[in-house]
Amino acid sequence: MTPHESFLRTHLLLQLLPLSLSVLHPPHHLPVHLPTLVPHTPTPLTRSRFSAQTQLDFTTHCNSSCFHREQEDQLSEKLAFETLYADGSRTLTTVDVEDDDELEGDALHLRHPSPSRVLGWKRRHKRVRRQIYGADGRFNIHGDNFLLDYPFSTAVRISTGCTGVLVSQQHVLTAAHCVHDGKDYVNGARKLRVGFLIPPSINGTKTGLTSAKKPVVRWVRVKRTRVPKGWIQGPQEVSMDFDYALLELRWPHQRPFMRLSVAPSSDDLAGNRIHFSGFDSDRPGELVYRFCPVEEESSNLIYQHCDARPGASGSGVYGRVWDNSLERWERKVIGIFSGHQWLEIDGENRDYNVAVRITPLKFAQICYWVHGNRLDCVQD
Repeated sequence: MTPHESFLRTHLLLQLLPLSLSVLHPPHHLPVHLPTLVPHTPTPLTRSRFSAQTQLDFTTHCNSSCFHREQEDQLSEKLAFETLYADGSRTLTTVDVEDDDELEGDALHLRHPSPSRVLGWKRRHKRVRRQIYGADGRFNIHGDNFLLDYPFSTAVRISTGCTGVLVSQQHVLTAAHCVHDGKDYVNGARKLRVGFLIPPSINGTKTGLTSAKKPVVRWVRVKRTRVPKGWIQGPQEVSMDFDYALLELRWPHQRPFMRLSVAPSSDDLAGNRIHFSGFDSDRPGELVYRFCPVEEESSNLIYQHCDARPGASGSGVYGRVWDNSLERWERKVIGIFSGHQWLEIDGENRDYNVAVRITPLKFAQICYWVHGNRLDCVQD
């Protein structure tokens, strides 16, 4: 085992330890104000044509204006959402946002990144798109002790080729582009399924042979899919801000799930690190874990250099967040891995892997999708 592999394995084992053992000091900040979404009666839409093709390698471009944009305009319109049912029927639900005057762009909880950090990059003359940065820091998850243990057990496969994360006993959060291309639902969304990994030993394989076998997948049909209107028919650089969707399973699962949280500033994440596990396309049949520091952050996106390949889209990006009610650090989903973005500031280009951050408004919307009752979403 190389020193790099040894370090990754040690870090992997630490992921399974109780976070109450952490000696980190809790951050000092006021509770985040959560808005309330008031949904209107759903309006029937024509049935989906399912004409789109899944695009796993999702890449966008952004300049200084979109990097600093706070999404103040037409928030109610962007937070409206479509619901796709298993029989192909659709509805549109418009919403009103209460207390939106207090939000001021849904970004009061996040300090703007320093322009000096953005403008201080080394100039690059050749643009080379990357999803692996330096030495590959991804780690395959093997063995029942890891695959079935939290937090790795919260990662699931999406039948269109993406990844998702369990956020309730019946709901999976993933990337919108895994089910919809911005104009129509992808063909694979017609019979959308979620896959749960079953280790070889549980699948009846003899214990001595488990190391040579890959997990099998148990597929469960999706009953209902919800996608925000901010993703549908929006300009591509705006759409990445709303690249998330929620899938409701036909019946509850029995595995632990990971709770959602409004994404704090990276300064308030334990170790300034994010983590996620996904099903990268270059490692078929494997669950792949990675972690890295946050490099930059805007009001709606988390910029990082976590190594990832197509197939990891939709992974639940989590960090260790201080829970005031429990008075301890907890792993919580703070974003959804989307893809790759070229960020151009004053003619200088920098490439990042990007996650959609869960803002107070997005938290309120997803929470309503999960609970179906806005009164349950006043606070987490």
